[in-house]
Amino acid sequence: MRREVIVLFDAQRQLDIPVDATDLPAADVARRWLDDEFTRLDCAPLRASGKVLTADKLLAVAAEAGEPSFDDPVWRQAFARATVAAMGRDVVTVDLAAMKVRA
Repeated sequence: MRREVIVLFDAQRQLDIPVDATDLPAADVARRWLDDEFTRLDCAPLRASGKVLTADKLLAVAAEAGEPSFDDPVWRQAFARATVAAMGRDVVTVDLAAMKVRA
């Protein structure tokens, strides 16, 4: 089964990250990793209500981390594994240009 995270930085730049599914974290562990990165990167909630959904965390973390973080293979794979596990989907697209997550 193919598992992959696609990060769209803009119309010209896309990163496809294959995910090794043999040792995926549990959903709660994945969400905790996203929470930790959200805090570490000093991300701000995307919604005026202050409520932060998992998809919002994915967008905020990817945007704040920026392309340089995705150049690090360890961080890139941790992000992809957390994304797939937290969303519970095999393929997830994180579209930073449109600020949408498609699963």
